Amino acid sequence: MSWGTELWDQFDNLDKHTQWGIDFLERYAKFVKERLDIEQNYAKQLRNLVKKYCPKRSKDEEPRFTSCLSFYSILNELNDYAGQREVVAEEMAHKVYGELMRYSQDLKAERKHHLQEGRKAQQYLDHCWKQMDNSKRKFERECKEAEKSQINFDRLDNDINATKSEVEKAKAQLYLRTHMADESKNEYAAQLQNFNAEQWKHFNNAIPHIFKNLQDMDERRTVKLGETYRSFAEAERRVIPIVSKCLEGMVSAAKAVDERRDASIVVESFKSGFDPPGDFPFEDFSQNLSRTGSDGTISGTPKGEREREGAPGPRPDPKHMSRTKNKLWLFGKKPKAPSLEDFSHLPPEQRRKRLQLRIDELSKELQKEMDQRDALNKMKDVYEKNPQMGDPSSLQPKISETICNMEKLRSEIHKNETWLSEVEGKQSSRGDRRHSADNHHHTPQGRESPEGSYTDDTSQEHHTPHRRPGPPQPGNPNPDPHEFDDEFDDDDPLPVIGHCKALYSFDGQNEGTLVMAEDEVLYIIEEDKGDGWTRARKQGGEEGYVPTSYVEITLEKNSKGAVTYI
Repeated sequence: MSWGTELWDQFDNLDKHTQWGIDFLERYAKFVKERLDIEQNYAKQLRNLVKKYCPKRSKDEEPRFTSCLSFYSILNELNDYAGQREVVAEEMAHKVYGELMRYSQDLKAERKHHLQEGRKAQQYLDHCWKQMDNSKRKFERECKEAEKSQINFDRLDNDINATKSEVEKAKAQLYLRTHMADESKNEYAAQLQNFNAEQWKHFNNAIPHIFKNLQDMDERRTVKLGETYRSFAEAERRVIPIVSKCLEGMVSAAKAVDERRDASIVVESFKSGFDPPGDFPFEDFSQNLSRTGSDGTISGTPKGEREREGAPGPRPDPKHMSRTKNKLWLFGKKPKAPSLEDFSHLPPEQRRKRLQLRIDELSKELQKEMDQRDALNKMKDVYEKNPQMGDPSSLQPKISETICNMEKLRSEIHKNETWLSEVEGKQSSRGDRRHSADNHHHTPQGRESPEGSYTDDTSQEHHTPHRRPGPPQPGNPNPDPHEFDDEFDDDDPLPVIGHCKALYSFDGQNEGTLVMAEDEVLYIIEEDKGDGWTRARKQGGEEGYVPTSYVEITLEKNSKGAVTYI
């Protein structure tokens, strides 16, 4: 349907409708603007969230747990997802909002032009109508004047008293008025014909053409809105594949969480390599007492019967426990040791890993230096064959420097491999000694357990002993002067449970430690409790702690009959 034929008389309404159409388009453009602002803010907040929970850290501090790695993978996927939200906002800004604003300006200009043409056509038709109306009124006036002249002439012509001159004058006046009325009639007829022609053109040509242009403009506006609706949706649909990949990546990261792997990483990170401490020996203080009952009874109760009844052993001395509380507690605080080049301040397992890591790094650096040396030698050969390309002697300093670096790296690798073999050898010998002790120091059935009770089941021998923290590591600048005061406040010396031979010399600079020379033989009075230190006594009676890794230990039954289990 055409506006020009169906709405030929609705110029004002079409004016209002086209203005409403442009207002609606701009309202939709405002909606798109607010939507893309939301997308931009959403993407910005997502990126800030990712940045907040994924702080920068050094390579050594990077987490290795699968749960942490999966979480950071999710953060990376979320960061990519935020990038896709920015893509959506950008496409909406350029292909929807920007296009709508430009099109709105074009529509305003086009509408203004069509309405001006319509007003001009209407003004011209009004002008023709005024001319026709003026000629019509003039014709009406002239006809009335002519009628008056006709009446006056007839009156004078029938009046016998009127003079001839009056009659002639009235006749002339009638002729003049009649002539003017005829002229006004012709003019009115011409103006009427012209107006009718212009009016026909106005309502059959000008207005239909103008309204048709307005209709086309409004239809194009509607089409543009439909296209922008589609573009609005396409901006979202284009990123769906990538967003799906981001979500799939998050799901894959969730599936990659491996609790067993995390548990093994904890073991690798904190495993010390020390053997668990052995059972504490039973110290029989009643040997010098005269018993009234049989030797196999305590308070009149046979050992076997007490075992069957589940009676607990004698309670340890509270005073003695208070003195050794800090030394026996497994999780007691240890003095921090300074970092040494050979990582001797670390537990054996951690030391082995650190040394192996350093050897790998040095090997990579050595390979780089070797590749650089080969490249320099090839370049030198090329220069020797083609002197115009360069001076071979200019490369000799660089080659010498590379060879020197290689020698330094080889020396470092050899030094670290020596330390590594020492650690692995000590761990192996420690395991052999423990295995030997387990095989040769089993207590016969019916023996006393470290708790003072009797047991026939060897599985009941395993108790949870308290762990004594060793003395400060050698070289600790701030040893606690009271750390070992309670170690040597016993009135009676501890019994000898074995002997050891020093593999290396030890200066014993820290309080509580014992100076020893290489190949010196010492008495063992307290075994290593898992902290890397063994308490020993010299033949002169001086006591102190020595590093377990510095001595070769042989354990035996002590003089009091107590057995040390390792």
